Amino acid sequence: MHFMETTAGKFHYRLEGPEDASVIVLSNSLGTNLAMWDAQAHAFAHKFRVLRYDTRGHGLSVVTEGPYSIAQLGRDVLALLDSLQIQRAAFCGISLGGMTGMWLGVHAAKRLSALILCDTAGRIGTAEGWNARIAKIRESGMESVAEAVVGRWFTPRFIARSPEKVEAAKHMLTSTPVEGYAACCAAIREADLRPSLAKVGVPALVIAGTHDAVTTPADAAFLVKNIPGASGAEIGAAHLSNIEAPANFNKSVLRFLTAREAR
Repeated sequence: MHFMETTAGKFHYRLEGPEDASVIVLSNSLGTNLAMWDAQAHAFAHKFRVLRYDTRGHGLSVVTEGPYSIAQLGRDVLALLDSLQIQRAAFCGISLGGMTGMWLGVHAAKRLSALILCDTAGRIGTAEGWNARIAKIRESGMESVAEAVVGRWFTPRFIARSPEKVEAAKHMLTSTPVEGYAACCAAIREADLRPSLAKVGVPALVIAGTHDAVTTPADAAFLVKNIPGASGAEIGAAHLSNIEAPANFNKSVLRFLTAREAR
């Protein structure tokens, strides 16, 4: 296990791939950790230096008192890059990680070579919904939301076909610290990045899951329309498309990054 003490706190991370290759950062969704990217790290590390990390409040990274903000999570990424002496990287974030990516695209575009926003939106859910979820986990723990959350992460077909992968994802969720999860729920609750999308200053790819009821293809289309020069891709999956359809997900990301590198 690797840990980095940064100006923003102590973060659990993994760095894989050729030391002289371009870097891609992978940022996890709410309620998961860096293990959610196993299939991507293996595929991407043949050509890229892959940096994945546990978001604040998740996995083995620092858990501080909440609420957090998307800006705080974005600054965490910059602190980790600084500590690892990485000047510039592509950034790929899913759901909450995608919101972090949007913030970076607006406020730290010079540190990014490319931006991949996956299964995400400029605004996710409602304040009432997030408050209810926070209250529930504080009262009854992470197990109390596990079935409902996992049911949104994957299609029924995938749940039936790949129970071991579903169980691994569920374990990530139930292992997430209540305080960290609640604090990140609050960050999403308070975030509306839609007004700032026109200020994203880095080439962007937006990936949507066809069957994603959390951040819908319509949400993805809004990002493509409002982020200058953005392109889109749709994958036959629900909310965690990188786990449900890794081959198609990886192909979309690698095609985009390879095209960027060729310019």
